[in-house]
Amino acid sequence: MSSTEPLIDTPLLEKLERLTVHWQKSLPGLVGGHNTSRFSGSGQEFLDHRNFHHGDDLRAVNWRAFLRLEKLFLKMFQLEPRVPVRILLDVSQSMSTGALSKFDYARKLAGALCYIGLVRLDAITLQPCSSKLHDAFTVSGGRHRFQPALNFLTALQPRGKTDFLTVARQFISKFPQRGLLIVISDFLDDSDCEKPLQYLADFGHEITLLQVWADEDREPPWDGELELEDAETGQRIELAFDAGSRARYTADFDQYADRLERIALRNSGRYVGLTTSLPVEQAIFGSLMQHEVVQ
Repeated sequence: MSSTEPLIDTPLLEKLERLTVHWQKSLPGLVGGHNTSRFSGSGQEFLDHRNFHHGDDLRAVNWRAFLRLEKLFLKMFQLEPRVPVRILLDVSQSMSTGALSKFDYARKLAGALCYIGLVRLDAITLQPCSSKLHDAFTVSGGRHRFQPALNFLTALQPRGKTDFLTVARQFISKFPQRGLLIVISDFLDDSDCEKPLQYLADFGHEITLLQVWADEDREPPWDGELELEDAETGQRIELAFDAGSRARYTADFDQYADRLERIALRNSGRYVGLTTSLPVEQAIFGSLMQHEVVQ
């Protein structure tokens, strides 16, 4: 991504305003469970406005603003307590591979979900990870708080190896309050990452797994004698690659993705597999909406 190119452009942000980050569980003591109303009510603290979209509740329209500006705005109020939304973003070195950067793609997804949450007044934690949890960024209170979150994502750099077991243990210790956990990763870990993901679900977090891969991750285009270097360890291996080995590799990749999906579904979560060749906007308004990650 060019240093001058914004992570997310303004036209996309305007389209994201109509969406809501969706969760399914009703957690004791928290507002949640199929995303109850974000709008006005007695005793609520006013925080922000947003543009009116088809299907919004007319009771939340600021009619005084409409009389002055002839444009519909919705009044947004803070509801407490809220289901915390945490985005666990893989920033390991394996995310830097691919003709189309998985790292940039994952950051764009994280930024889009963060903006959607802020418009709806969710509290969002952006939590980078690789071999451990790195410094996090928590933001809430409306769309006007998005720029610092965008700056945080833009400044991130890929680093370190993947270690989901350590990350899961640290996450449970750091975030004991249950909530919605969105994991954005290629899930390429030399060790088992299925058990750590189950561990996170066992502690009561609702998990949404967004697996990001480059086309060559799933279907390597190469033939002949190859020397491959691990992006995280530097370890090199030599192998012969042909159509038969490519087909077996793709089948193994798909079986692994199926196991990740089963982990999510059996814990009342969701799984979405995304290739970087699919534009982020299509991923959000297509795959993520179809799987009810957003609505």
